[in-house]
Amino acid sequence: MSEAYRALRESAAWFKLAARGRIRAAGQDRARLLHALCTNHIQQLAPGQGCYAFFLNAQGRILADANILCFEDHLLIDTEPERREFLAAHIDRYIIADDVTLEDRSPELSTLAVEGPRAAEILEQLGAQLPAEAHSWTRWGAGRIVARLSATGGDGFWILAAPPDVDALAASLNLPEADPTDILAVRLEHGKPRYGDDIFDTTIPQETRLMHAVHFNKGCYLGQEIVERVRSRGRVHRELWRLLIEARNPPASGAKVMAGEKEAGQITTAAFSPHLAAVLAFAYLRVEFLTPAAEFSVDGCPARVFAQ
Repeated sequence: MSEAYRALRESAAWFKLAARGRIRAAGQDRARLLHALCTNHIQQLAPGQGCYAFFLNAQGRILADANILCFEDHLLIDTEPERREFLAAHIDRYIIADDVTLEDRSPELSTLAVEGPRAAEILEQLGAQLPAEAHSWTRWGAGRIVARLSATGGDGFWILAAPPDVDALAASLNLPEADPTDILAVRLEHGKPRYGDDIFDTTIPQETRLMHAVHFNKGCYLGQEIVERVRSRGRVHRELWRLLIEARNPPASGAKVMAGEKEAGQITTAAFSPHLAAVLAFAYLRVEFLTPAAEFSVDGCPARVFAQ
């Protein structure tokens, strides 16, 4: 168990998210356009607020996910590194007669994540005025934005600032730096899926079970017809759940989840959890196998749904 892993669970640690995409959308039609392209309610956001949303295609498949922060004169779209260029091009494709301009701010803005149960206390000691609600943001001095966001799914804040400022702030923190192994383990412990690892362009929103990304009374948007059809039908064929696997070595992505002799699903991401002394994994499971007494196996090791 590394010092940083323990800190993410018990106090706080930091890590950089420098590669994330940060797309600035300005112009008087910015909210209307993004409202029509994503699953959450953008037009009701006020400066200082934000939300988490999916961008879908016409077939209801998830093309990207994003944190969308509302500023006085623009919206900032924060997305995974792998979807940065794609999402900017996707939005740009729908700008026809709209007063909307897009700017890739990724090179000019970096992100420092400070996450863990004591993250708020530590940042307040440094003079930061912190946002209270999830996805909301506040200003910290002249050039820093503090957003209540988390890559691990636990308590945490992201500081968006110029790269030199982010480097200086990281150097000033008397906290351990978490590496990808630490982040993955804690992300799985908190049940936080990631686009590209657990959510794909073949996934529909209801399969993720992340329904805080979807506003069902916002009006029309790209892919809405499929989302509504699934809601009216009442269920999907598979859902993303966590499994606790009695093993020390994580299975590979794509490993089969078996229910007796039947294939019940597939693993997406897995890691050993020092806290649980077992492997945690995300897996898409077929709903007919999701019963209270369900027992599974992965690579011959016993597994069960982990719903804590």
